[in-house]
Amino acid sequence: MRTGSDATAGLCLLVLTLIVTAGTAVSADDPASRAGSKRPNIVLILADDLGWSDLGCYGGEIATPHLDKLASKGLQYTQFYNTARCWPTRAALMTGFYPQQVGMDPIAKTPFPENLPLLPHRLREQNYRSYHSGKWHIFRAARVVKDGGFDHSYWLRDHSRSFTPQRHIFDDQPLPVVEPGSGYYSSTAIADFAIQFLEEHTERYSEQPFFLYLAFDAPHFPLHAPADDIAGYADRYLEGWDRLREERVAKIRELGLTDSSPAEREPGVFAHWSMSEEELRTQIDPDETGRAVAWQKLSEGEQQFQATKMAIHAAMVDRMDQEVGRVVDQVRGMGNGGLSNTLFIFLSDNGASAEIINRGDRHDRSASPGSAGSYLCLGPGFSTASNTPWRRHKSWVHEGGVSTPLIVSWPTGITAAGELRTAHGHCIDLFETIVDIAGCPETGPPSQGLPMRHGESLVTTFDEDVRLTREEIYFRHGGHRALRVGDWKVLSDRDSETWSLFDLSNDRAEQHDLAAEHPELTQRMVARWESLDTDFEQDRARVD
Repeated sequence: MRTGSDATAGLCLLVLTLIVTAGTAVSADDPASRAGSKRPNIVLILADDLGWSDLGCYGGEIATPHLDKLASKGLQYTQFYNTARCWPTRAALMTGFYPQQVGMDPIAKTPFPENLPLLPHRLREQNYRSYHSGKWHIFRAARVVKDGGFDHSYWLRDHSRSFTPQRHIFDDQPLPVVEPGSGYYSSTAIADFAIQFLEEHTERYSEQPFFLYLAFDAPHFPLHAPADDIAGYADRYLEGWDRLREERVAKIRELGLTDSSPAEREPGVFAHWSMSEEELRTQIDPDETGRAVAWQKLSEGEQQFQATKMAIHAAMVDRMDQEVGRVVDQVRGMGNGGLSNTLFIFLSDNGASAEIINRGDRHDRSASPGSAGSYLCLGPGFSTASNTPWRRHKSWVHEGGVSTPLIVSWPTGITAAGELRTAHGHCIDLFETIVDIAGCPETGPPSQGLPMRHGESLVTTFDEDVRLTREEIYFRHGGHRALRVGDWKVLSDRDSETWSLFDLSNDRAEQHDLAAEHPELTQRMVARWESLDTDFEQDRARVD
């Protein structure tokens, strides 16, 4: 396993002096300094565009032994949700609010008000030091340290260049452009900086608990991965996305994650901002396609091209898992209880992506697929397989867009090991879970113009498989709308006035629309979605 690139080591050396001098011990007069020393460390790990079944422990064939091990020693949630897109999920994690309540979907460019605390601000109340490494993407908190409340941050702001980022920032200050051939790779760099922060924590703040927000850019497009990692999956996907879905469904059922039948492929569904078929073939490759057609309908060249893209996607997930393993190893020997007293939380910001675009330095057709000169996207065929067994993709609020794997592991706090949890949760619940475990005081009812919180701590689910008391979960993104109440879900696509109704207790793949059979229930749920949406618009106006 690689232990970090020379390029990242150089960058870490460049900022080492800043790291050593930037930290300031908490004053003894600060009430947070009197918090108990055994509050758990917290590591929140976020993947980007990861499909629900990409991890081994969720039915995938990709090698993810480190995340699988966390799952085997903790809990896996099978009905947990994100917001269907990058920035709203990240806003929900850091604020605890639905992104629509705080101007993060749609996006308001104005800063968050000073009285809206982010997660590190709350944790500071209990003497935590907070570190961020990776993607940020919260436009209303433009400076991760000054606005976000972190003690240190490595912010990868260039999402088009995994090997040569032009925009990356340490503690709110720009770092030099990474030159080609330096050996830099984004997932490794993100882990390297996180480890540097934890090493400093061990040296200077070992008696304090820490919060690490480890936000990978993988496996988001462009599909970039080290060549050796790609080679390990070179021929794995030549049997195609239809066969892969069958394999994953069998493994998912074997693991007991769900017995749902898989959603049908939808050849006519694609991201509306994707390139046209003509653009795909002229700008990307003659064998590129933007439709999830039956695998056998593709030519041999098209099959090879699509299989290569999935191999790079798999390599990105594999490498991310290796970097997670390095961070886990770093935590193992640290103070404040080390690994046994560290809460690990892992999830994805949305489902795998069907979009195919061409940006950054633009795709070089002569470059090796997955190298810095290439710009490839997974596309709807293998995105459908990655999101197995659910329907659709990133940006949609169907289950394939909003369902996330969720792993929660905390050896001293969760005695259940390797168990499944079926609670219907949302990423707003993770804010409440973390502040609950950290012992932060209750915030009480909305005050000073802040919205009402809808999240609920997951701690009640740690010892047994019980539902949360909150029954409803709201979704809105890009014109797509949905509401889940218990096992029922109403859903409407963008630019549509028609709502569908699904019984997720036996049709989580959303194949059987029951709206015509239950018109009154559909109307009540739509009315409730509209009521929440109105409330959230009012919240947004107050926060703005």
